[in-house]
Amino acid sequence: MIRSPLFSSGMPERLPSGTQTVINNRVGWARTYLNKAGLLTIPQRGMVQITGRGLDVLQNGPERISVAWLKQFPEFKDFHTQKPNTGANVTTLPDISEVSDETPDEQLAAAHLSLMDSLADEVLETVKSASPSFFEKLVVDLMISMGYGGSRKEAGQATQTTNDDGIDGIIKEDKLGLDTIYLQAKRWANTVHRPEIDKFIGALTRQRACKGVFLTTSDFSLGAREAAAGLDMKVVLLDGRELAQLMIENNLGVNVKEVFEVKQVDTDYFIED
Repeated sequence: MIRSPLFSSGMPERLPSGTQTVINNRVGWARTYLNKAGLLTIPQRGMVQITGRGLDVLQNGPERISVAWLKQFPEFKDFHTQKPNTGANVTTLPDISEVSDETPDEQLAAAHLSLMDSLADEVLETVKSASPSFFEKLVVDLMISMGYGGSRKEAGQATQTTNDDGIDGIIKEDKLGLDTIYLQAKRWANTVHRPEIDKFIGALTRQRACKGVFLTTSDFSLGAREAAAGLDMKVVLLDGRELAQLMIENNLGVNVKEVFEVKQVDTDYFIED
């Protein structure tokens, strides 16, 4: 009997943190990488489905699939190359088979960006698979976690259906209720176009409202974003990606998996009197 190196003394080997087994960690990342390369899809939690491209790879692919080989697919290359919003130079996630000139801090930051990107994808897919009633609850919870809505009891009425077309609910801007924010929440798969935004703006105008938030699990067309710009009122559009990122930032629907402390020398301590 040949014992796998992933097992020691009959027990599965775990990551240094001890929170996850090596095999589960590797399988999870293999699934993510193959999904990003378009070789398989994840129709729902716990399931994978091979794609046409994946079937072709089974027939004509290499004996061993590596990160370097996966980079031939543009989707995977874009995923594996993080582009900071600051306009700085592109930071590429280092391949363990390559010699990197980046410092450990830079490699850690790049790895963190990749983890957050993958997490946002997973959060959004989970939100899309939730029921409409749960999505309404999620919207309220997100607004509260960001400091809006007063108490949970008060904010709980925020997304109940109203008689005003184009508005799903109203929520307090602050705990004192000095102003209100009108909400529209669409758990859609299709792109939101300008007519939906125009309808929302019209509803806000009839209510003499000055602030509105339109949330969707999909995205907005250019025309939709143009409709929300340059108004006397403030209309914020949150697409699915932004929704997922706000959930992560406000610890909604996610929890801390591991914490790595990065320390540096405290030079003040070494100053002798």
